Amino acid sequence: MSPVPETAVETFDSLDPANGQVLGTYPVHGPAEVAAAMDRAREAALWWRAQGWDGRRAHLSAWKGVLARRIHELADLVHRENGKPHEDAVLEIALAVEHVAWAAANARRVLGPRRVRAGLLVVDQAAWLEYQPYGVVGVLGPWNYPVLTPMGSIIYALAAGNAVVFKPSEYTPGVGAWLAHAWAMAVPERPEVFQVVTGRGETGATLTRAGVDKVAFTGSTATGRRVMAACAENLVPVLIECGGKDAMIVDDDADVVAAADAAVWGGMSNAGQTCIGIERVYATSAVYDRFVAAVTEQVARLRPGSDDEAAYGPMTMPSQTGVVQRHLDDALGAGGRVVTGGTVHGGYVAPTVLLDVPEDSAAVREETFGPTLTITEVPDAEEALRRVNASTMGLGGSVFSGSASRALDLARRMRSGMTSINSVLTFASVPALPFGGVGESGFGRIHGEDGLREFSRAKAITRRRFALPVDLMSFGRPATAADTVARVMGLVHGRHR
Repeated sequence: MSPVPETAVETFDSLDPANGQVLGTYPVHGPAEVAAAMDRAREAALWWRAQGWDGRRAHLSAWKGVLARRIHELADLVHRENGKPHEDAVLEIALAVEHVAWAAANARRVLGPRRVRAGLLVVDQAAWLEYQPYGVVGVLGPWNYPVLTPMGSIIYALAAGNAVVFKPSEYTPGVGAWLAHAWAMAVPERPEVFQVVTGRGETGATLTRAGVDKVAFTGSTATGRRVMAACAENLVPVLIECGGKDAMIVDDDADVVAAADAAVWGGMSNAGQTCIGIERVYATSAVYDRFVAAVTEQVARLRPGSDDEAAYGPMTMPSQTGVVQRHLDDALGAGGRVVTGGTVHGGYVAPTVLLDVPEDSAAVREETFGPTLTITEVPDAEEALRRVNASTMGLGGSVFSGSASRALDLARRMRSGMTSINSVLTFASVPALPFGGVGESGFGRIHGEDGLREFSRAKAITRRRFALPVDLMSFGRPATAADTVARVMGLVHGRHR
């Protein structure tokens, strides 16, 4: 399925994380293959831009149709490469399809030319603002949501008029190749507008230095720093979406059962391998005992596995089980206790709830990326917010409260790029909302109007409409012009209120 000629000698295998079975073999694309892809993308970008808003919308709609019609086929591949249940994969792809629809429908409105006011000093000028594509965008995608997450960059970059070269994770290369194949089916006249290169970290590093006009990266904070350093060599702008240590606040008047249900789903779906997943919960003393009981009851029904009845699958990346085990050991060594779970068998981690874990423990400070929850009792929601905001990361978060105004106040003051009220993860499901974090969770935004602008350059244009009696932008202006301007500014703007 790879759209890049297979001149690379080295290959690597994609493995089923549930059993180690080889699912496919893919080339390790090196500098020559990446450069060839870039050459084709550069030429295709000119064609893609020339299609205009209506042409690009039609092509994106055709791609959307292929994705929607073959959703179960792609979901099966996601299930085998990533390990998540088929139903969860269907939901992930469905959200991506919604984003294609929104970006295609709104690109012209958000990015198209529009008149702006010129202002008093240049009343003779007409002024326009528009957003133009960068050219070729390089996307480095993750394995945990191998469709939705990279597509958040790919879709919006394409809708903005860019060509895209996508390097999927080495753990889910088949998904990336499938997406490119679906694009070629929808846009057979120019499949080079969206290409895939495969390989490990070296291929991604090569792509960042291959002449791309912008890079969109999703992954760990450590790798994000390396991507930024590589892009800095040529002043390539970069969007960085790293991990999170997202928290939930459960206030005195919260619906405890609903909060528990949301916390369990937010923390343990996809085996906890969700950058915006809930990893820590701060429940007030008024509801703490009931909340812990409700979470424990719900977690008891969950079972990891690769069969159709399993709640979630194996850890996609084998080394991640070591991170989870280290966090469990550290939490227990620091005085924390396990309510349920706490075991790691092969690639599967039991659903785990931890109590009494100190705030300086790795299980509270670092991203675990596993099916674990720490629950901490706090005297009130203000103390909960203080602890939430003490993290160096700030991606998403959640607030459960019976008071709409109180919940909104807490959500606004939460140091995060996104917060949901009385739900979890839902901000990622709204195409019109931007997605991104603060601090060590990264910067830049995908999705929504901000996501379209992220992959565009703002372009300012002015045109002189008529001649003024005095041209301020001339060495020939009268000596009294500056004093006149100063008096006018004082009259218009100098009044004290």
